[in-house]
Amino acid sequence: MKNREPALRATGHTQRGQCAKRLSILDAAAHVFCREGFSGASIDEIAAAACVSRQTIYNHYREKETLFTAVVEDVMDRSNAMLYSMLATFPDKSDNIQDDLTAFAVRLNKNCLCNQDGKFLRKLVQSEGERYPHLFEAWRQHGPGKISSALGALFSRLCHKGVLQIDDFDLAARQFLALVNADLQMISLFGGTPTDEELESAGRNAVQTFLRAYGTPASPNIVQPPSLAAVG
Repeated sequence: MKNREPALRATGHTQRGQCAKRLSILDAAAHVFCREGFSGASIDEIAAAACVSRQTIYNHYREKETLFTAVVEDVMDRSNAMLYSMLATFPDKSDNIQDDLTAFAVRLNKNCLCNQDGKFLRKLVQSEGERYPHLFEAWRQHGPGKISSALGALFSRLCHKGVLQIDDFDLAARQFLALVNADLQMISLFGGTPTDEELESAGRNAVQTFLRAYGTPASPNIVQPPSLAAVG
């Protein structure tokens, strides 16, 4: 038994080393694919960024397309996990719904839509979506597709509390997500990262518009639009 212990330790060390190399390759490849696209990225460039040999990458992933698929799946898994983590912070109280929804919108933008993984996925969908429709369709169904349904269910809870008045929860969820990202699209389009002030402004504008459509007069802390008589 004692003679087997060094071999077991060596095996464990080798497995950890292989796992670390795999993660290093995925991370480096994500940066290169995001910057160069699939066609422009080279295995040599990825190998240099990951501090491994070209042959090491082929040992793990056989070819560039296999590596690209693995990178996208890895980023999608992280992105989806973060989306559902943010859903867990959705406000379930109704005493300050406007501020609470705004804070949620800011968190959603900062941690999901405008973070590195979010920008990476949007760029790849634009540049490689036609080449790999099945890959990104799977992401759409399991990520953004499911998030709308989950968010709609959370809005239904606020409806039961009399804070919102919504007939179609899935539609309201899609509109909320569109509003949340509306003010930030141009920044994201050119690869920028919004400031905290821009995130706060985008979230507040989105929530005010959303609540004017779905809020109730009895909802606390909701800024109602001025009447036409007041404007005149």
